[in-house]
Amino acid sequence: MQVVRSKRALKAILSQQVNKIIGFVPTMGYLHEGHLALMKKARLENEFVVASVFVNPTQFGPSEDLEAYPRDEEKDQKQSERAGVDLLFIPSVEEIYPKDVSAQIKAVQAVDVLDGKARPGHFDGVLTVLLKLFMLVQPDRAYFGQKDAQQVAVVQNFVSDYFLPVNIRVVETVREPDGLAKSSRNVNLLEEERKEAPVIHQALLAGKARILDGCQNEKEILDAVREVLRAATLKLDYLALYSYPDFKPVTDFTKPIILAIAVQYEKARLIDNEIVRVSGGETNATNDDVC
Repeated sequence: MQVVRSKRALKAILSQQVNKIIGFVPTMGYLHEGHLALMKKARLENEFVVASVFVNPTQFGPSEDLEAYPRDEEKDQKQSERAGVDLLFIPSVEEIYPKDVSAQIKAVQAVDVLDGKARPGHFDGVLTVLLKLFMLVQPDRAYFGQKDAQQVAVVQNFVSDYFLPVNIRVVETVREPDGLAKSSRNVNLLEEERKEAPVIHQALLAGKARILDGCQNEKEILDAVREVLRAATLKLDYLALYSYPDFKPVTDFTKPIILAIAVQYEKARLIDNEIVRVSGGETNATNDDVC
């Protein structure tokens, strides 16, 4: 595996990969099994795999601590190599943002709820850095995790709207044995919080069960989730039910539905979701290319 830190070095290596199918996994580092699942999927489906490690400052709000985001570059390099990455791009902030941008990207659809509402400007920053990375890497496919379902929808819309020549591949959420979704932020959980955190997914499964049982009452479904969370010490940031992937109020329970949650612990904010399709079984986003 080659490691580069500059745009020039990245382009030099990519220029040698003539006619190869390129898969790309953008990350903010501090890699866990969820990231590695994306890399392994990319390895299976492409001839050359590029991954990036870049903690993007433009997607952090003024009240969010950019410097507190966990980092471990040496471990990231070792894990990326074991996952089959050919080229790891680890740029500095100055390399990606050498000057103030002359035009701003603003996400306007599927961002007025959930994380888009809770973190104003967050997805603007996500799309800004992704466009820069897509232009640098020029991948055939890019890989994202279903845990970040709203981000997936926003990125898919962006790629479609601007005819970007990249297929978005979505990989199902990777979980701990107790059901907690893998996240770089899990390391910030206190010991007792980590013991309790699996209740988040358990609660989502309770709501999902109500949907699959035929319930079409949003309050009853969300109440089933809250009942499981009743004894938990976590602070509920949001809990919501929307159609997917447009994130509109549910009017047809036979179409894909997302049940999404965000909780705040003392030093960690965790998100999770379940996507359900009542008729024809659950959604299987991992099998769909979106161009």
